Amino acid sequence: MNCTDWNIVGSRGEYIHGTTHKPEGEAVGVVLLGHGFKGYKDYGMLPWLAEQFAQIGWISHRFNFSHSGMLADDGLFVRPDLFEVASWNTHVEDLEILSTTFKKDDLPLLMLGHSRGGLASLLALGRGAIVVAGVISLSAPARCNPLTQEAQQDLFNIGFIESPSSRTSQPLRIGTNFIQEQLDDPNRHDLLSLLQNTKSNVLLLHGEDDLTVPVTDAHAIHMAMPSATLVPIANGNHVFNTLNPFPIDGNPSAQLQEVWHAITTWLEN
Repeated sequence: MNCTDWNIVGSRGEYIHGTTHKPEGEAVGVVLLGHGFKGYKDYGMLPWLAEQFAQIGWISHRFNFSHSGMLADDGLFVRPDLFEVASWNTHVEDLEILSTTFKKDDLPLLMLGHSRGGLASLLALGRGAIVVAGVISLSAPARCNPLTQEAQQDLFNIGFIESPSSRTSQPLRIGTNFIQEQLDDPNRHDLLSLLQNTKSNVLLLHGEDDLTVPVTDAHAIHMAMPSATLVPIANGNHVFNTLNPFPIDGNPSAQLQEVWHAITTWLEN
């Protein structure tokens, strides 16, 4: 395993911390791996997937979004203040910076994102903020705004929504910035409409037993973008039945194995 840690300046001057997995031989491509809501670069399946890509010749960069609240390690949310002001725009800005930084002229660039990271990747694609050979979306929601009108009003009345971390028990907050930016620019947050005019290669992977983001979201994205490849994963949950932490050399679940098989099949086509 050939890994290197790095950090670069991302959205709004905040750092993106990452880890690169390099293949043993000549590289065949570059892939960026983004985490989900309250996730981080060392979460669950991400290190394992990064290593699988490296083993088949891809330079793999897994990273923490600049406003994830996480720094370089896998412990506490060291910057809950950044978590509170995170938005879809900060995520897309990060992806634009990363795609520009790590793109190599002679190699294809892929974007892989789990859950919120998947939606952010698709949103960046739909906006034209990134130029990539393809996007791999794992368990992504189909809409930017998951809040009811009542929840939005509560958010603006109080100034935040409590969203504690089940992993660290920290009292994290979602700030008004998350919704305000969507209200200020609704067209650029309408994922399904944006994807209707996008023809890039997209692979949609979603667990059929996902209780966090239902598999119907993947079908909604596929309807907006029929050219995408949709692979439902039988008996798969939101993280494809993968524990956190999960060893980088661990034995994957049947569902994660199916995810990897679908990715390699898609890459070959």
